[in-house]
Amino acid sequence: MQENTAVQETNSVNQEQISGQNVVRVVEKTETVETKRLQEHYNFFGPVTFLYAVFYAFCMFRNGSGITFPFFLAGTLLYFVFSLSKLEITLKKGSAFYMVSILLLGVSTFCTDGWAIISLNKLAVFLLVMCLLLNQYFDTKKWKLGKYVGSICQLVVMSFGELGKPFSDGKAYFREKGKVNKKVWYGLLGVVIALPILLIAAGLLSSADAVFRKMTVDFMNRIRPGNVFNVVIRVTFLFFTSYALTSYLCKRSIPEEVKDRRKGEPVLAITIMSLLSLLYLLFSGIQIFGLFLGKMQLPEGYTYAQYAREGFFQLLAVSILNLILVLVCLSFFRESRVLKVIMTIMSLCTFIMIASSVMRMIIYIRYYYLTFLRIFVLWMLAVLFVMFIGVLINIYRESFPLFRYGVVMVTVLYLALSFSHPDYIIARVNIANAPGGDFSYLSDLSADAAPAIIPYMESLGYDFGAYELENPTDIMSEDTQAQWWGSYQPKGFGYYYLNHNKKRLDQTSLRTFNISRYMARKQIEARIDGK
Repeated sequence: MQENTAVQETNSVNQEQISGQNVVRVVEKTETVETKRLQEHYNFFGPVTFLYAVFYAFCMFRNGSGITFPFFLAGTLLYFVFSLSKLEITLKKGSAFYMVSILLLGVSTFCTDGWAIISLNKLAVFLLVMCLLLNQYFDTKKWKLGKYVGSICQLVVMSFGELGKPFSDGKAYFREKGKVNKKVWYGLLGVVIALPILLIAAGLLSSADAVFRKMTVDFMNRIRPGNVFNVVIRVTFLFFTSYALTSYLCKRSIPEEVKDRRKGEPVLAITIMSLLSLLYLLFSGIQIFGLFLGKMQLPEGYTYAQYAREGFFQLLAVSILNLILVLVCLSFFRESRVLKVIMTIMSLCTFIMIASSVMRMIIYIRYYYLTFLRIFVLWMLAVLFVMFIGVLINIYRESFPLFRYGVVMVTVLYLALSFSHPDYIIARVNIANAPGGDFSYLSDLSADAAPAIIPYMESLGYDFGAYELENPTDIMSEDTQAQWWGSYQPKGFGYYYLNHNKKRLDQTSLRTFNISRYMARKQIEARIDGK
């Protein structure tokens, strides 16, 4: 085996002579320098991974967006750095971007209450962690999107085969180091024997003293069997998956080399892309003269506003399709000047489509109301715009790191979206356009929208004392409720908003503390106290 941390021993074919016959046997050698170090330092990886899993359960148990979330992510990065140190792997400079982005997403999650942003934040954290691991353990400079996606899938799926490594590594470690100190075994045996005795004694003492009984009952009410099972599952899951991921990464089973797949005949790509480009040129001309300049005759029965308020989702879909087609041409077809020109034309036409879709969406929002989906569409269009800038560069500069450019730009744009509190923007815009806004939609917004909704409720004369009821909508009469559901008028939506958020706003423990929920609750309490 080569004593090189970046080299994995490959499969070898051994040939044996059995009863006069040659038998070919494939022997898989997956042991690397890192796998040896992982086993040798089991006294570190075993306990530290377990403590990391316990820390995860403490931070995340029924608490998806509290103050503990950024601390959990910081603990994850510390675990990652200490693991690299024990494996004698140097932290790469490129890893800093991933680590800072992960921490910022943790802060964003702690500062927001919007379920969509929280869900997207966690998905982004997972993808960034996977990219961080791959970037640290492998040479990914020449990797492209397909290679990254395939490697992430391989890492996740193949790590399941390593779930037994904590047992096998522990067994090998203790066998090599000799028997475990007898005092440790006696200590563990003492814990096992003491548990049932402890339970019996606690039961007897509870029946002997009322104060102790109350304390015991309160304690047991918090430690319900379902909660205990939940915590045990969380600790077990993260312990084995974390150790398995580290073990599989140490094997370095993912090939680093990227094969040049650009063997396709350019004529095929030129034919397809040129026909599409002709269609896009015609469409782009219509957008320039019809939508942007307003100098084209519209179909009968169409007003300019009606014409501008449709088609943005279709244009988004076509823009995504164009990005995929250009990336396929760059990845699978031989270099061709003609193909480069056609891809450039298609990219420029896509810029016009993106501008058209943005303009249509903005006009649509003016006439109707804002929703998270519409904000997300505008964000997607911004992502496509910056991605096509990178694609244009990559068409003429083969060495341009398109994937790394994409990761950086998408991450930065997503961080901007994540910290923007879309629910607040939605409430602000819809209230400004009242009564045209959909107040039934506003009533389902998160605590992020409180800085816009609570003052508006106050201006409408809402009774904030309703918040202290178990169900704030109970303050409304049946006639008022029926009238509101039928017309979605502003007088009434606020009670549904309070009811929608009350349960989360009442989570005021230190572990579940969330800035957005805290600020919303403070705004409501200030108006209750000011009555």
